Amino acid sequence: MEPSTSQKKHKKRKLFIMIPAYNEEQSITEVIKRAKNIKINNVEIITLVINDGSVDNTERLAKDAGADIIVAHKINRGLGAAIRTGVNKSLENGADMAIMLDADGEYAPEEIPSLIELILRNEADYVLGSRFMGSIQKMKPIRRLGNLFLTAMLVLFTGKRITDGQTGLRAFSKRALKNLEIIHDYNYAQVLTIDLLRKGYRMKEVPISYSFRQTGKSFVRFKSYALKVFPAMIKTRLRSLR
Repeated sequence: MEPSTSQKKHKKRKLFIMIPAYNEEQSITEVIKRAKNIKINNVEIITLVINDGSVDNTERLAKDAGADIIVAHKINRGLGAAIRTGVNKSLENGADMAIMLDADGEYAPEEIPSLIELILRNEADYVLGSRFMGSIQKMKPIRRLGNLFLTAMLVLFTGKRITDGQTGLRAFSKRALKNLEIIHDYNYAQVLTIDLLRKGYRMKEVPISYSFRQTGKSFVRFKSYALKVFPAMIKTRLRSLR
C-alpha cells in the first residue's frame, strides 16, 4: 500500500552527525552523548563515528556511548579520508543532510540545530559554523594566526567572504553530499570549500562558540599542515578553471 500524502509530508528527514575520531578516548563519550540529546523537529538524528585507525579505546567507548553506526579504518588514513568515508556511509544509509562534528569536544553539539536550520529552510547547501563570528573561549595565538592566514588564502582562492575556513562544525545538504569531492586524505577543510563553491553550491556561515580542547592532542602543526594543504588547494582551484 502506498503511503498517504499526510504520511509522506510528515516523514522525518535523516540527519547524520559524522564524527571522525583518532585516539579521542578522553572526549568521545561526552561528544556522542551530547549529540544524541539534540532534538530537531521532524528530523531523525543518526550518530556516525569514523574511527580513523585509533590505537586507544575510542571505538569501544563510542559503542558504549550509543553511537548508531561505527565505521573503522584499519590504519590512520587522515581526516580527509575519514570525512570521505563518513559522507559515503551517510548516503548509503539514506541521509537527507549531514553535519561534520569534531570528536575532541572543542565544538558544542548543541549548536548543530542553528546550522541545520538553514539546510531545512533551503537557504544553503553548505553551512560553516564560524568561531570568529561567535565566541572563542580560548585559542592559542599561533592557532588563531594560522586560522586567519589560511582563511585569507581561501577568500583569495574563492572570491567569497569567509570568516572561518578551518571550522570543525559544518553542515551539508543532500545535493552537496552527493557531489562533493575531497582530493586528498590528510585534511578536507579548504579543498572541500573550494570544490563546493566552484560547483555553485550556496554557502552561509553562522556564529558558534568554541572551547579549546581540554584533553588529547591535535594533529595540526602549521608548517606541515600548510605544506600539505596548499598544493591541494591549488590543484582544486585549477580544476575549476578548466
